[in-house]
Amino acid sequence: MVVLLGDDGAPIGSERKDRVHGAATPLHLAFSCYGFDAAGRLLVTRRAAVKRAFPGVWTNTCCGHPGPGEFMESAIRRRLAMELGIEARDLVCALPSFRYRAESNGVVENEICPVYLCRVEGEPAPDAGEVGEYSWVDWPAYVARAERPDSDLSPWSRLQVAQLHEWGLVDAYLRR
Repeated sequence: MVVLLGDDGAPIGSERKDRVHGAATPLHLAFSCYGFDAAGRLLVTRRAAVKRAFPGVWTNTCCGHPGPGEFMESAIRRRLAMELGIEARDLVCALPSFRYRAESNGVVENEICPVYLCRVEGEPAPDAGEVGEYSWVDWPAYVARAERPDSDLSPWSRLQVAQLHEWGLVDAYLRR
């Protein structure tokens, strides 16, 4: 289940995830998470080819939806464990009101999607139904990749990276 939102961002109901993402996706609540290792490298994932929305696209560490009544931090920890077999430490919300709309192959994403940063340890053990591949990259290299006109990154990650970079949020987080 996902949380449906009004234009003001207030919850107005819920619906099954498979009934929400389509050609006329209603506004709903989601999250994006960027996980960094002790060396400051970002864990980047490629969405599994079997995913309905944006299959095979490279993106940030993890994305997902909190369920009705679920705390955002709990949802992020749940998805990181499920998709990648890793735990989040030092989880902070960097962009609390990020909102975007994107389309691919007739599937529309229409989300208020707070963006979180966290620390992760160990090598991921990806769920093949969720993650096709992963790699560790330096933040400046990821920023450069997001800024390229022919970038292979998800549209939400490109938009998020622009804000995270412009405001120096990742650099400040990594200096903590």
